[in-house]
Amino acid sequence: MTKREQLVLYRSVEKDKLLAKMESVMLQYDEYNKEDDWIYWETNTALGDYCSCIYELIERTAGYGFYGNLWHAYLTHLLVNDENVFSRACEIRGAVEGSVNGLAEHDFELFKQWYDYDFAALEDALGLQLYPVISNYQNANEESRVFNHRIRDRICELSRKLGAASDIREFKGYIESFYKDFGVGKLGLHKAFRIAHTEEGAEIVPITNITHVHLDDLVGYEIAKEKLIANTEAFVQGRRANNCLLFGDAGTGKSSSIKGILNQYYEQGLRIIEVYKHQFRDLNDVISQIKNRNYRFIIYMDDLSFEEFETEYKYLKAVIEGGLEKKPENILIYATSNRRHLIKEEFSDKEGRRDLLHASDTVQEKLSLVSRFGVQIFFCAPDKKEYQNIVKVLAERHGVSMPEEELLLEANRWELSHGGLSGRSAQQFIDFLLGQR
Repeated sequence: MTKREQLVLYRSVEKDKLLAKMESVMLQYDEYNKEDDWIYWETNTALGDYCSCIYELIERTAGYGFYGNLWHAYLTHLLVNDENVFSRACEIRGAVEGSVNGLAEHDFELFKQWYDYDFAALEDALGLQLYPVISNYQNANEESRVFNHRIRDRICELSRKLGAASDIREFKGYIESFYKDFGVGKLGLHKAFRIAHTEEGAEIVPITNITHVHLDDLVGYEIAKEKLIANTEAFVQGRRANNCLLFGDAGTGKSSSIKGILNQYYEQGLRIIEVYKHQFRDLNDVISQIKNRNYRFIIYMDDLSFEEFETEYKYLKAVIEGGLEKKPENILIYATSNRRHLIKEEFSDKEGRRDLLHASDTVQEKLSLVSRFGVQIFFCAPDKKEYQNIVKVLAERHGVSMPEEELLLEANRWELSHGGLSGRSAQQFIDFLLGQR
C-alpha cells in the first residue's frame, strides 16, 4: 500500500501524477533491494521514469519561481494548496483544537517520510547525480507566473523549515503558522480574483499579475481615503461595515483606491473578487463558495453604471440586500462609477411624471440601487492648483529633473489635449516624460 493511499485529510494529493510516479520509483527501488523486481530496474525502465520525474519536477516548480530544494518545495506546494477540514480551520486563525489534529499528524508523518527520503542510495543504483542539483536549485527565471515574490519566498522558506523539522510536532507547527499568516489554497495564496463561467457554474480564478498600488501613491483626496480606510478597517477587524460606492469624475483615483486597500489589508485576510455586469447572475454561486471561509471578501465592480434598457441592476439589488438569506458577514460590495445614481437619468423622467399614476415610484426605483451602498465617497476632479501639485509630487517621486516653471507649463499643455485636469492625466504626463529619457 502506498503512502498516498494512507492519507486521510490530504487525500486529494493521491491524484497528483508526479507524486504517484515518484513514489512508484521509490517503491520499485525497495523491491529491487529485495531482488523481487530486478527486471524493471535492469531494463533501464526505472532510469527513464526517474529522469521523467526530475524533468516534471523542474518544469513545475521553476514555473512557480521556486528555488532551493525543489523536491521539498514541490511537497510544500501540495500542502499549502490542499483545502481540507484541517487546513480550512487553521486559515487566518492558526492552530485549532479537536480530534482533527490527530488525523493531521497521521498525514504529516507520511509527508515527513517523503521529505526525509534518501535519494542518494536510489541515484547510486541508477548511476545518476541529479538530486544534488535539484536540492540546491538556483532558478534562472526569478519571475513567478503564479505567485508574487513574497508568497513564493514564504513557500520556499516553509519548505526549508519542513525539511529540517526534527519531529511531527515541529512540522505541524510550521504548517499551522503558514495557514494562519496566508491561508490555504487559491483563496489564501492570492489577493485578487475574477469570475469564469463554466458548465459547473461560477469558478473563482486567481489574478496573478496585480498592480502594486498603495493608498499613499494617490496624491490628495485625504478625506475620501480616510472614509474608505475607516470602512475597510472595520470590515477586516470583524466590526460592522457598509457596502461602499466610490463615485465622481473620471481619472480621479477611484479604482486605484480599491487596489490600494487590497495591498494594505491583504495580510489581515482581505481578498477581492472582480465581477462584471454580465456576471451578476453568478453572484449567488460565488457567494455560496466564499461565505464560510475565514477571509474577508470584497466583491468589486469597476465602472458600474446602467443604461435605461439594462435591467441587470434589479438582480444586483436582490443580491446585495433583499433576499431571504442572511447577508454573510465576511462579504461586502465595493463599486466605482462616474454616476452618482448608477442608473442613467434624463429630464424626460421628470416630464413623464404627469403620465404616471404614482410618479414617485419611478424615481424610487432608480434610486433604490445606490441606496444599498451605505458609504458613498465622492472623488472630484482637481482644480488647477491641485493638478499642478499632483504633477510636482509625481515628478519628484519618479525622479523627473526639470525646472518647476517648465514642468508646470508642459503639464498645462498636456491636460488641454489629454482629458483635462485629473490625476490620471498627470500620471500620463509623467509617464510621457519618463519615456522621453
